[in-house]
Amino acid sequence: MTADLEKSVLVYDVGGSHVAAAVCLGRDYRLGPIASAPYPAEQTSEAFVSFLHALGLKASAGFAGVSGAELAFPGPFDFAAGISLMKHKLPFLYGVDLRQALATRFGWQPAQTRFLHDSAAFLLGEIGAGAAHNQARAVGITLGTGIGSAFAVDGRVVTDGAGVPPGGEIWNLPYEGGILEDSLSTRAIRGNYQKRTGKLREVVDIAAGAADDPDAAAVFAEFGRHLGIALRMAVSGFAPQVVVLGGAISRSARLFLPAAESRLQDLHLRLLPSALKDNAPLVGAAVEWFRY
Repeated sequence: MTADLEKSVLVYDVGGSHVAAAVCLGRDYRLGPIASAPYPAEQTSEAFVSFLHALGLKASAGFAGVSGAELAFPGPFDFAAGISLMKHKLPFLYGVDLRQALATRFGWQPAQTRFLHDSAAFLLGEIGAGAAHNQARAVGITLGTGIGSAFAVDGRVVTDGAGVPPGGEIWNLPYEGGILEDSLSTRAIRGNYQKRTGKLREVVDIAAGAADDPDAAAVFAEFGRHLGIALRMAVSGFAPQVVVLGGAISRSARLFLPAAESRLQDLHLRLLPSALKDNAPLVGAAVEWFRY
């Protein structure tokens, strides 16, 4: 790859219902205009590849010398081969060689299309240009429909080693008769609020009313308590300097951080909301691309 081709890369964040794409301009991780769109209505692999290609063309319009693409994808996924192994989400992509399909659409070699886990991309973005910058040991936690996690040492994501749970995943660790995700997810907040009030509301609405609604405030305080206990259990052995929180629920961090921090005071770690927010996985994809 020539020096000129290393100047920019097309990056994607494949989320739960939307995909975002942008060109990242070099190793200072500046993003060009972000193109974002919901999944196509037609649920076929051909339609989805066409959708990714069109979104990439839109994001890269006006940029010359784009060297390839790095895509942040949810798992399970064979990231080395570029093949989705998901059956519960995007089942029409199961077993599809996305690397070859996208490379063909763009007129690239397969090696110019790469993939990484979306949780790893989030943490790498915060390490490259966000809340975990220059931190030797960092953990990224994404809080939303489920709970994602990634662990990094000296700027590289690790999935094993001292203090790292299997695969770097904490969502399925045993907790209070179930697993962590039962207590740290969108459904946990909505369910707790419904149990207290009889009303089923979205998390954003519960958060918006927390200043005047004692039940809403109590729900987030309880969420923070669970988060603090869970982090003590899941990451204290790794001894991170910082734990960065992302995902939709982290936008309401002011409502649950105090309760979480009160259970972590002796661990000498900082618990911080994402600095890059929705852009973190895009930046993280570029961090991974420019590493090689």
